[in-house]
Amino acid sequence: MSALRFAARWLALAFNVRGIAGLYRLPSYASQWLRFGSASKMSSPWTDTYPCLSDATLHTAFDAHYFFQAAWLARRLAEAKPAQHMDIGSDVGMVGVLSAFVPVDFVDIRPIETDLPGLTPKAGNLMALEFATSSIASLSCMHVIEHVGLGRYGDPLDPLGHETATAELARVVAPGGNLFVSVPVGRERVCFNAHRVFSHDTVKRLFPGLRLKGFALVDDLGRFHAEASPGQADACDYGCGLFHFVKTAE
Repeated sequence: MSALRFAARWLALAFNVRGIAGLYRLPSYASQWLRFGSASKMSSPWTDTYPCLSDATLHTAFDAHYFFQAAWLARRLAEAKPAQHMDIGSDVGMVGVLSAFVPVDFVDIRPIETDLPGLTPKAGNLMALEFATSSIASLSCMHVIEHVGLGRYGDPLDPLGHETATAELARVVAPGGNLFVSVPVGRERVCFNAHRVFSHDTVKRLFPGLRLKGFALVDDLGRFHAEASPGQADACDYGCGLFHFVKTAE
């Protein structure tokens, strides 16, 4: 088993873009390993080498979409102080952190298995949510809608999957309730089978009966705009639009 793990670690260099980019550091890596091993009291055998060749950077890299959407949603929930929050299919790391200060029901077609105070995993399908109409006061669905119906996650192909998904989100939000959504924004298209990219106005049209209370943006350069315009979103190629909707009273 250890031999397989060793092979997997080194083969990853040949099939990982960051690994390939760091191959020029192999001679330095080998030299450092030899020098470290000769001075270390702890064993450092070659069979346990684990080459990380692309991490010695001046700045820590991060995914701007996921970093800023988590920070944006956390701040809005901290301000709104809901008694309970529900998330549909978003990043598990984000919902785990949110559950530290607000109880979160986390619904996913592939439910996570965990026992974390404040977090309640539930199985569910965004295309047919098993919740009563107008029953959820605080709801989020971040970087999810763009995938629905493309088959990427084993779901059935459905060119209108995003429309069904947004209709379900709008249905279950309570009157006066908050819905937080993020999707790729910019030049509108389908990048099959990864995701869709929407214009700002298309996203608004997908949620009739809901008022857009706030819009933030992560642009193509990874810069965060706490308050953005439709024009800024549509000028992107692959930005991240952060939409705060409020459901109008019925």
